[in-house]
Amino acid sequence: MSNFRQVDRQTGFLLPPSVDEWLPERHLARFVVEVIEQLDLSAMVKAYRGSGSASYHPSVLLGLLVYGYATGVFSSRKLERASYDSVAFRFIAANDHPDHDTIATFRRRFLAEIEGLFVQVLALAREAGMLKLGTVALDGTKVHANASRHSALSWEHANRIEAQLKAEVADLMALAEAADQADVPDGMSVPDELARREDRLARITRGQGGHRGPGADALCA
Repeated sequence: MSNFRQVDRQTGFLLPPSVDEWLPERHLARFVVEVIEQLDLSAMVKAYRGSGSASYHPSVLLGLLVYGYATGVFSSRKLERASYDSVAFRFIAANDHPDHDTIATFRRRFLAEIEGLFVQVLALAREAGMLKLGTVALDGTKVHANASRHSALSWEHANRIEAQLKAEVADLMALAEAADQADVPDGMSVPDELARREDRLARITRGQGGHRGPGADALCA
């Protein structure tokens, strides 16, 4: 007799799940969230008007962009889907799901601010001793925060690293814009006519009738 674990996708949780329990303590998504919490986002926050429907906080959208671009996810549509599919993205978005138009509009509206903040994230990661942030390589040499202009070598090195980080971020933003401009379907979503479960099951049933599978005729003979 076969002994399988029960497959149950319908029963709800007895207690509400906490997104904080979904990730290991050392996960990169936690680091990104913690760093962004230390950044000054006041300029972006003030740009939002108080009227109308509630907006996603800039820290959430910035977190999705930083973590997404650092791990190779550039399309805003893929970032939206990742907020459903990926535990890390769900953690960053606090189990919310900004749509791809919101994500792309945020990047384009605050491009200059985002680039500057992204550079700060990379710089802080480097100073913390990280050699990479996702797929983004960082210079492992630390520059002391108290380096003064009298330390010409330190300042020269710091400026060179900052220029490298700025160039890296500019490349990431260009890749994101190109991905949104292309917006090519990747086969991870079903067509609109199959969006409802009932329609999918009906189409699958009809397909089974037209394709009986290898050996079906022999079995019926």
